Amino acid sequence: MIDYGKGCGTGEVLAVRLRPGNKGANSAADHISILHEALAQLPDQFYDQNGELIGEKILVRTDSAGASRQFLKHLHDLGIQFSTSYALPVINERYIRWINEKKLWEPALTADGELRQDAWVIDASKVIGLKNYPPGTRIYLRAEPLHPGAKASLFDTEGNRITAFLTNSPRYNPQFLDVRHRARGRCENRIKTLKAAGLGKLPFTSFASNQAWAMLAMFTMNLVSWLQMTVLPAGHVASSWDLKRWRYRVWSLAGKLVTSGRQTRLLINHTTPETGLVLLINENLSLMHQRWREGQLAA
Repeated sequence: MIDYGKGCGTGEVLAVRLRPGNKGANSAADHISILHEALAQLPDQFYDQNGELIGEKILVRTDSAGASRQFLKHLHDLGIQFSTSYALPVINERYIRWINEKKLWEPALTADGELRQDAWVIDASKVIGLKNYPPGTRIYLRAEPLHPGAKASLFDTEGNRITAFLTNSPRYNPQFLDVRHRARGRCENRIKTLKAAGLGKLPFTSFASNQAWAMLAMFTMNLVSWLQMTVLPAGHVASSWDLKRWRYRVWSLAGKLVTSGRQTRLLINHTTPETGLVLLINENLSLMHQRWREGQLAA
């Protein structure tokens, strides 16, 4: 999935693939294959005049399933930056000592760049050895109190949960890298949107049919994403709505189609909450169609 950043639409899906339920989550071969399917969807600006990928323009973020050495080495060979969650080995005494000595840590930042209370980050590359990972790979730790309702584990110390991520970024600012990696959480929202588009329940017994169903769900989500990015004004509140909100606030809006004078009109009650949004979309779509007919937009 493409991430356009906070408040810049929900992004779009580049590739979706169903796999058998008994397949492991950290299959490097599957990750490499789906990566190249996604890269093939990128526009020409991401390739040089010889058709070679310009990896410096791309950042790949994954959860811990994508932290396999083979997959990260493949990203490194392509010149792509990565930021992937990492499952820590058994926490030992030196990590616990770090947690107690907060002077060694830097305060974490929120997504808006403000200091976050009771959260810290640190570059742990010199303490936690990484073997057989791509050159330049570093590991960063994050410590923060358990969220309400979260289950404690044996490795939580003084009520703090320790998480980690790997990156080969040329930047060495732990605060910036932590905020950038945590932005991957937007991907989980898009997975939720994909499920709302039909991927939550596979209706067929045939694997191939369900794969086609998954592609339709992807296309549905992308249609909404393209609507948000091209039709709505920049910064509009609806540009970050998920699929369910569109379904219940706009697509279920009551109206009536009437035809008179060889023209079809949609009648909507002016007191309906999202009437203004529907009229705005209709107006901007008409303007885009007019510009396309006049040759001002490429097909």
